[in-house]
Amino acid sequence: MSDLKGKVAVVTGASKGIGAAIAKSLSAAGAAVVVNYSSSKDGADRVVAEIKANGGKAIAVKGDIGKAADVRRLFDETKKIFNKLDVLVNNAGVYKFLPLEEITEDEFHREFNINVLGTILATQEAVKHFGPNGGSIINMSSIASAGVPEAAVYSGAKSAVDAITRGLAAELGPRKIRVNAIAPGGVETEGTHSGGIMGSDLEKAMVAGTPLGRIGQPDDIARVAVFLASDDSAWITGERLTASGGYR
Repeated sequence: MSDLKGKVAVVTGASKGIGAAIAKSLSAAGAAVVVNYSSSKDGADRVVAEIKANGGKAIAVKGDIGKAADVRRLFDETKKIFNKLDVLVNNAGVYKFLPLEEITEDEFHREFNINVLGTILATQEAVKHFGPNGGSIINMSSIASAGVPEAAVYSGAKSAVDAITRGLAAELGPRKIRVNAIAPGGVETEGTHSGGIMGSDLEKAMVAGTPLGRIGQPDDIARVAVFLASDDSAWITGERLTASGGYR
């Protein structure tokens, strides 16, 4: 496993699903982890408790990633407790699949505020705290950024994340800050269960279209995040790594 000993990582939206798996995997690789959450304190506390039970260091910090004041507080708390920052995982995200006729202004702003503005706000604060050796920023994209039916807003938001990743990699590279994105395919999480995707015809279609023949698991994505967080990927920036079992 990649070595993250002595490093500090902030993972947004880490109370469940992919974010929780990333937080736990970063800890297993040696990093101290800040588990950000917006509303699920119980979930964040469980992630922190599991990390500590396995000998790791972690804290939970509440904050709406789409609000600048909350984001500043998140990183201020990180500095106060751990006094440094090496890795930011912009995992917090929301989605809702809707046909064109049902898209509302509120839903547009909800998805773009978290998925896009939140990525920018968190990155703005993170770069203030990275040391002279730079850092690694990992943005969560999606294979849906290519555009899928009934997901115009979500696809648009994730396409923006792809563009932000490339632009910031070029902008921040001279400061030794790497910026990459992970684009998961279908992944089994609390959200895909509550959204009715698991067990549906959509899940069956995704599995049928996946060369590796199964739906993804959060740990599949977490392993990619650990690689991008570590010096094993020191020569990689501005990239979008697809983690979908071959699904396109």
